[in-house]
Amino acid sequence: MPNHALRLTLITGAFLAAACVENAPISPVANTATKISAPSLQVASASSSVELIPGQYLVMFKGNGIPASFAGDVAARGGSVISSNAKVGVAVIDGISAEAATALAGRTDVQTFEQDALTYLDPIDIAVEAVADEVASPTSPTGATRYARQWNMRAIGADAAWAAGKLGSSSVTLAILDTGIDYLWPDLNGRVDLSRSVSFIPSDDVVTAAQFPGRHFVTDLHFHGTHVSSTAVSNSNIVAGVTTGTTLIGVKVCSRLGSCPSSAVLNGILWATDHGADVINMSLGGGFLKHTAGGFGSVINRVANYANQNGTLIVVSAGNEAFDMDHDGDLYKTYCSAPNVVCVSATGPTASSGVNGPWVNVDAPTTYTNFGRSQISVAAPGGSGAGFVWAGCSQTTLMASLAVCRTGIFILGATGTSMSSPHVSGLAASIKAAKGGNPAQLRAALQQSADDLGQPGTDPFYGKGRINAARALN
Repeated sequence: MPNHALRLTLITGAFLAAACVENAPISPVANTATKISAPSLQVASASSSVELIPGQYLVMFKGNGIPASFAGDVAARGGSVISSNAKVGVAVIDGISAEAATALAGRTDVQTFEQDALTYLDPIDIAVEAVADEVASPTSPTGATRYARQWNMRAIGADAAWAAGKLGSSSVTLAILDTGIDYLWPDLNGRVDLSRSVSFIPSDDVVTAAQFPGRHFVTDLHFHGTHVSSTAVSNSNIVAGVTTGTTLIGVKVCSRLGSCPSSAVLNGILWATDHGADVINMSLGGGFLKHTAGGFGSVINRVANYANQNGTLIVVSAGNEAFDMDHDGDLYKTYCSAPNVVCVSATGPTASSGVNGPWVNVDAPTTYTNFGRSQISVAAPGGSGAGFVWAGCSQTTLMASLAVCRTGIFILGATGTSMSSPHVSGLAASIKAAKGGNPAQLRAALQQSADDLGQPGTDPFYGKGRINAARALN
């Protein structure tokens, strides 16, 4: 069979994805907090619950461009092209049989033909807490009403950067590829450019129109995207974000049910790049064995290279499986193994005396974070059982366990490399505002300014170190 023939992408590593995760059995940290269960963003392995999408395929052509005959060929076989990007030569098709897929994969202009697959969200422990409606707008992020519990911001020196006036700029854009953004949540209101925001989850769009008429389709029916967004960028009324001035765009690539089609993620990267994102945050990922997945990694690499070449830095979470990524050469870690990305591990305190601290050893590697010198770029706070990362809870969530968030203003505490990634993407946006720079220069600035923890130089848990916002921003 020629190398461009049909291959079904089976993500078979015993390896799950980057996102929120339980570090240890977690108890509520204050009487006002309520412990609940909710999903963490992850790609399942084929040995558990990988789901290939029937009739839907990712197609990458030899070279850029989409052949003029391709759409007609797909239609003649009963399918349709649901998206395509001629700049990178990638298309997504739907509605074809296995026989038709084999025939289309055999076209001489096709380089890679892979069945689309879903990534999933998996249960964790998190906590929610009500916040009084009367919130003041602080002139400094340290004036946020819940700043006292934000050990994470102090750990990276964000408070020192704010004191020096390094608050970011609206001329810099950070794209959040996730479950969407509750753009009316107090700390996000006015920060999201809806004209450049988009949903790649049509099933969510139908539900949004029915349940929240008038809302932009990017609104968050889950919780994950809102939490990630308000960690990176926040008005800092309730909880402080790494930056207050940065412009956000929401790119919904994961649904209210926790499913994230690979095609949506790749289309999201292309959309964000083509709509002026300086930085992309991807608190999602997974892994697969290269020899089973054909050219799936090649598709990811081509899209990641396109972003880098067009001035967009991609920041991704490392994953929560405590996996040593140095010692399996057959593993492709989505998306840490893609070229030119910043891959972020997680730190968190080992003990605390209460929700407002004090905390012990805030720079400790978490028990869940993936690690490896070959993959980890930098580390950032992801949280632990001794200290959550607190951020906004979407008021349009449809998760039954988070229904209380629809009744008022609530903050949500969570842990995971999903939480560490937005610290880094927020800082990258602030560096861009302060100093400018292309993706390579931003990546170098993050690494060169980091606190060198663990083994000197490149450490398997910290990479080049835990990020330091004050040093990065002078």
